[in-house]
Amino acid sequence: MTPLARVKAKTELRAKSLRQKLKPAPKLLRTQEQTPVRHKLSGRQFGRASGPRKAMFRIMVTDLLRHGQIKTTVAKAKEIGPLTEKMITLGKKGSLHDRRQAAAFITDKSIVKSVFDDIAPRFKERAGGYTRITRLGVRAGDAAEMALIELVD
Repeated sequence: MTPLARVKAKTELRAKSLRQKLKPAPKLLRTQEQTPVRHKLSGRQFGRASGPRKAMFRIMVTDLLRHGQIKTTVAKAKEIGPLTEKMITLGKKGSLHDRRQAAAFITDKSIVKSVFDDIAPRFKERAGGYTRITRLGVRAGDAAEMALIELVD
């Protein structure tokens, strides 16, 4: 073997090993064997990790309590309805512990005061069912089902 052929062979071998190192890992197909089944897990994921999802819910509940109504997707409205009702129920009870629990969830302290002083007394006689979801049709951009969630009068 000539020296030139030896250098070419070495270079080719080195290039081949580099290509193998840089080669991306094969993409696995999502099958039942690879994706665990979510047995007995309630709630929607919304394509988010748990922290950002909880933050989104806290912000949406705060906005609903601030404005009285918000426009969102049907799925998000169905998720924040019970959370809003829980905050109003805490406001109806009115103890210091309930106020601290509400303050831990609601992002704006003035809204916490509003829930306990203004919103909760409006629902003193009502045993739950403080929110109403009205479907509005589909959004033009992505055809998502939209809804208006509002506090009942």
